[in-house]
Amino acid sequence: MVFRANRDLDAVSWRDEINALMPERTQRTLHFVKLNHGQKLAAVKVLGDKPMRIISILAHKPSIPVGTYVNKNQLYVYLARHLVERISWLCRDMRPRTPEGDGRVRITFSRRGGMSYLDFRNYLRKLKADTSGDVSIHWPVIDIDSVNAKDHSQSASLQLADIAASAIATGVEQDKYGNSEARYAEHLRKIIYCHSSNYFSYGIKFLPSHNLIPQTEDFGRFVSLFE
Repeated sequence: MVFRANRDLDAVSWRDEINALMPERTQRTLHFVKLNHGQKLAAVKVLGDKPMRIISILAHKPSIPVGTYVNKNQLYVYLARHLVERISWLCRDMRPRTPEGDGRVRITFSRRGGMSYLDFRNYLRKLKADTSGDVSIHWPVIDIDSVNAKDHSQSASLQLADIAASAIATGVEQDKYGNSEARYAEHLRKIIYCHSSNYFSYGIKFLPSHNLIPQTEDFGRFVSLFE
């Protein structure tokens, strides 16, 4: 989830706006997975009207050859690389319309056990030094030194990002009954990063390509939202 730095405090009011729709809840901290269906719909409807953009990187693990990612956090870091690429493209594309500041983005992750964000910053420095031409990150907008992590409960912004990420994931991941739910993603569609009418490879990136993932009726319904 990407929004302008001068809206950092607005994120708190956006989170509270969602909570105000659910007076039956006793906790201020939002976790998408802990909401019922009606609450989830209410949350994404609020989020879908806010001045932000959403980028999702989705990996279909059964399609990844066994042994491809064997080290701890290797897949997570690889997916994060794709995420940083698209964040950099979005910030580059939006810069003409957002002239304040120096144009760089401050990236904050939700803290993940066993993940070293110092190591991730060093990984980004290694990518920046790469001269192979395989790295597509627009480096002028990426502030590597500011990449950090916070606890989910301590950041309204991360709670909103969790809503966005989980809502889109729910459109492709099956529940215990074999069903997935694309309606949440449908309400977020207008704030998902789209470039030249193209969502795939920008705001919605599948690994491998969605054309190579086994189709189900629910998955096809999700894909059709962005074609």
